[in-house]
Amino acid sequence: MNASVRGASFVRVAFCGGSPRPGISTTTPRQLRRALFTRAEPTPVRNFFINTVLIVGIGLGAYYVTDARSAFHRYFLVPAIRWTTDAETAHRFAIEAMKAGVYPVDRSADVEDPDLEVEVFGKKLSSPIGLAAGFDKNAEAIDPLFAMGFSYVEVGSITPKPQPGNPQPRFFRLPKDEAAINRYGFNSDGHLKVLARLRMRLHSFLTHNENTPVNHAFKEGKLLAVNLGKNKDGDEIADYVDGVKTLGNYADLLVVNISSPNTPGLRDLQNEKKLGSLLSAVVVARDSLSTPYKPPICVKIAPDLSETEVVSIANVVKGSGIDGVIVSNTTISRPESLRSPSSLANEIGGLSGPPVKDLSLNTLRTLRKHIGPSFTIIGCGGISTGKDAVEFAKAGASFFQVLTGFAYDGPGMPSRLRSEIKKELNGKKWMDIVNSEFK
Repeated sequence: MNASVRGASFVRVAFCGGSPRPGISTTTPRQLRRALFTRAEPTPVRNFFINTVLIVGIGLGAYYVTDARSAFHRYFLVPAIRWTTDAETAHRFAIEAMKAGVYPVDRSADVEDPDLEVEVFGKKLSSPIGLAAGFDKNAEAIDPLFAMGFSYVEVGSITPKPQPGNPQPRFFRLPKDEAAINRYGFNSDGHLKVLARLRMRLHSFLTHNENTPVNHAFKEGKLLAVNLGKNKDGDEIADYVDGVKTLGNYADLLVVNISSPNTPGLRDLQNEKKLGSLLSAVVVARDSLSTPYKPPICVKIAPDLSETEVVSIANVVKGSGIDGVIVSNTTISRPESLRSPSSLANEIGGLSGPPVKDLSLNTLRTLRKHIGPSFTIIGCGGISTGKDAVEFAKAGASFFQVLTGFAYDGPGMPSRLRSEIKKELNGKKWMDIVNSEFK
């Protein structure tokens, strides 16, 4: 009797009741399971094929996941972290993962593209895409961030003495606006710990490379900036001078942050008289550094300034001897366009992300108008697309920084921005459009 007849007989007995027809043998349930589910005897060829498929599959999967351009990060990993953790925990998790060597890399970032090159401070950036201060506050993840495709990484703000910052919770997401509010308050490990990290990083590079580093990013076309802040109870000039003297020899650029809304009295330093005294002091400290290279100095201002205040800052900056301005920091205002619940939107702190874009652009245009075409301005505030970046360039930014957009988008953001900027340029070069609104 063939197998199909035996199977039919078993099904009839098992499910319809009754007895098998006389003279017809039946198959027991155990025998049927064996017939259906017992695998064929493995052979060397079959094993080789299965193992090869597994190895190739795992290899391709690992290659895909470790590429910063992978959609896995933007559409799965980053949203999953956002859904399961609060904002500050997610921030800390990202830094710890990078420190442990667990991060994707942008394998296309080192491909030269003359259309995106930026000439700034007598140096060249391979692209105009930078990361603002506030992500890597204590210089713990510099090289992973460069590996993700940023041409400029700014660490800090770093205060002279360690301080914990403001009490938690102090970092809030506004997902409907792809924005955030923070009141960290310059939580910092302090100058000495950061100095130790920068020295160890340099030592590691020299140990593994025959050549001396081309800059403090250790790579052509990239720059490392150090953002300086003051302690909550610190001196408004001495704290910044100490920062220049302690960390200046390990930076391609120094940033004087006087615009965070989360340190009491800090924004008062944007006052014309105080700003003039501060900038004069940090320039003297910079010029006294022992190394031949004297890092350029930029000052970071707020987007909440009136036109009169911006004009005053322009006048001070032009005669101060510093090299650039970053426009801008977070805002203390709450635009009517916010869609997030008021319980979130009204949290105390600085608002960042797309809602800040118009404020930053207006401040940038005003500053460029009064400071002249040759002075370097770095755009920052609400930039999340290539179109945003090009708007900032046309309004006078030599290059730009992102932060909140990076937190929402993930490690593929630099690559995405490069592609979008190329489309917006439409055959032109980045440097051709900088200041084009004023030409």
